[in-house]
Amino acid sequence: MPSVEANLANNLARTAATYPTNTAVKLDDAEIDFRTLNGLGMKVAGLLSERSVADGDRIALVMPNVPHTVALYYGILRLGAIVVPMNPLLKAREVAFHLEDSGAELVFVWEAFADEVKKAAEPLGVDVVVVGPDFITSVSSAPTIETITSKDDDDVAVVLYTSGTTGRPKGASLTHANMRKNAEVSVNLMGTSSDDVIFGGLPLFHVFGQTCCMNAGILMGAMLTLLPRFDPEKALHIVERDKVTVFAGVPTMYVAMLRCPERKNVDVSSWRLSASGGSALPVEVLSAWDEEFPNATIIEGYGLSETSPVVCFNQLDVGRKPGSIGTPVTGIDMKIVDPVGEELPAGEVGEIVIRGHAVMKEYWGNPKATAEAIPDGWFRTGDLARVDEDGFFFIVDRKKDMIVRGGYNVYPREVEEVLYSHPAVNEAAVVGRPDSLHGEEIVAVVSLREDAEGAGDEDGRQKLAAELIEFAKERLAAYKYPREVEFIGELPKGPTGKILKRSITVEPEK
Repeated sequence: MPSVEANLANNLARTAATYPTNTAVKLDDAEIDFRTLNGLGMKVAGLLSERSVADGDRIALVMPNVPHTVALYYGILRLGAIVVPMNPLLKAREVAFHLEDSGAELVFVWEAFADEVKKAAEPLGVDVVVVGPDFITSVSSAPTIETITSKDDDDVAVVLYTSGTTGRPKGASLTHANMRKNAEVSVNLMGTSSDDVIFGGLPLFHVFGQTCCMNAGILMGAMLTLLPRFDPEKALHIVERDKVTVFAGVPTMYVAMLRCPERKNVDVSSWRLSASGGSALPVEVLSAWDEEFPNATIIEGYGLSETSPVVCFNQLDVGRKPGSIGTPVTGIDMKIVDPVGEELPAGEVGEIVIRGHAVMKEYWGNPKATAEAIPDGWFRTGDLARVDEDGFFFIVDRKKDMIVRGGYNVYPREVEEVLYSHPAVNEAAVVGRPDSLHGEEIVAVVSLREDAEGAGDEDGRQKLAAELIEFAKERLAAYKYPREVEFIGELPKGPTGKILKRSITVEPEK
């Protein structure tokens, strides 16, 4: 039965009634309290209604971490529409796919990223609303929609695009219940209350930042202090300035702060808890963190876009195991299975499969991919792991051919397709190599066409390598393009002619 309470936007309305003057969102000197944020959400809903947006329509957001993003997100949900968050670093080609696949009616874009979005949206007939610092003032003239559209738990709230091994992004359809319950899980994991200040350096277009920072803070009346682009020195000063208590980040953030000379000069005594996800946290980093920031305990966990994301965490009441992603959270079942789906005993390596309230409804408009991912009620993650006798899970490897750079998933096929479009490239394979800062770095291993200009000498190859990097950079988001190119006479292949990436070795980190 549809209800207002099922709509994720009701969390903001309820918190605004309970803690109206608490600061909801802060960006440096700009602060918005919960009453004002809720009012802005009503105005956004009014603006959408004026543009004939209806219940269930998809509205794209191409926004950095600014207060406007939170108001737009909750305003879209209030009207009953579906949020399609997108990385502002995407290029026009990538934006166009997301808009077309989701069937978006409208896209809000921060002014600094408007050119690429307009290039993508206009040929598709998708309306573009450019958002700047004065948007909050300009939206005040829109009608006020005080009602919240009733929803079923199973109605889609957010479509988050996540690439697959084919290189074609898939939209994980997360329901109102998925997002509500995962925010509650995050609050329980971190003991969040209205007295907390949450660091908002994770991108809000990503499910980790949405759930564990924004939605958890909105649920409890905590303050979210934003940082649009992560910088370790700035982050530490924000912790000191705003007396941050809860910090969620990816391992590269923690590494960067550990290496930051300014860490010795800031007061971070307010900081009580840190959550790490997105990629594996090296045990040596955890050990160094505990020594450097003993009050800001890191708990490591695991999740995916398709699982809202939190499904497994080192929980304080259970205890931490370094190198482990912890134990399943309340309401989630996890097990390790063999290739035919049979559960494996403790200690044996297999694929993680997940069942419970966090698992997405479907891949948007893609029943075939949905059936492959959730054939029997258990979501196939593609991640290989083992579980110990105490029920703690340990990631071993990735079944999917994926690179995780700085917490962002990079799928080689998409990068390879761009490289193959360069006239000098004969064959290309994109692989990851371990990197102390980013977790993994993206390396393109390329064989050149015989007639490629400059292929015959070292100086020419160096110029070609730089040219290929720039070529990819122009066509891919900043976290996707290869930072290094290595040339090889011929890529190793199996009997069917498939390139064998496991046989490719790349130069180690310098």
